[in-house]
Amino acid sequence: MLKGFKDFLMRGNVVDLAVAVVIGAAFGKIVDAFVSNIIGPILARMGGGKVGEGLGIQLGNQGVKETFIDIGAILNAAVVFLLTAAVVYFAFVVPMNKINERRKAGEVVEEEAPSAEVALLTEIRDSLRAR
Repeated sequence: MLKGFKDFLMRGNVVDLAVAVVIGAAFGKIVDAFVSNIIGPILARMGGGKVGEGLGIQLGNQGVKETFIDIGAILNAAVVFLLTAAVVYFAFVVPMNKINERRKAGEVVEEEAPSAEVALLTEIRDSLRAR
């Protein structure tokens, strides 16, 4: 198990992972601000009712904040997740896959050794051509 961890560290994936975490955290803040300041007010307006309650369901007594099910907050979190995942996928995953495909295209693929039957048939063919 430790050997696998050492191999992981030596391959350089730690640096890639660290960069991904930092970029993801920074981008998450941008998406969260977008959703909180643009999508959130739209959802709150759709909810109607008292100002500040937004889209949700009040259980029991009116005005008791602890009994308010805030559906708008759940929708905000879902939008933040989907936007972050989409940007990470299209900005990082897709380009990295393209780069990996180009790298693999440049590699020379070793051909497998022919089976005994194929080698024998090739030998027969060559001897018939020689005659």
